[in-house]
Amino acid sequence: MGKEIELKTAPADYRFPTTNQTRHCFTRYVEFHRCVAAKGDEVSDCERFAKYYRSLCPSEWHYRECYFASFMVWESG
Repeated sequence: MGKEIELKTAPADYRFPTTNQTRHCFTRYVEFHRCVAAKGDEVSDCERFAKYYRSLCPSEWHYRECYFASFMVWESG
């Protein structure tokens, strides 16, 4: 057999006790982008936030973000 894949999702967060995880998804998304803005694109510390929002948010949202990001030019400062 091949290598086993281990699936993980974001840990439980007391700020989001209900079953609707939309706000939890958005908060993790914002935390990721705040981390990138503060520490830079290539920081592994931010990768955990990326994993959290990618596991919580619908995949269509992530694909749409990637699609539009390829057309956007971001200015810093």
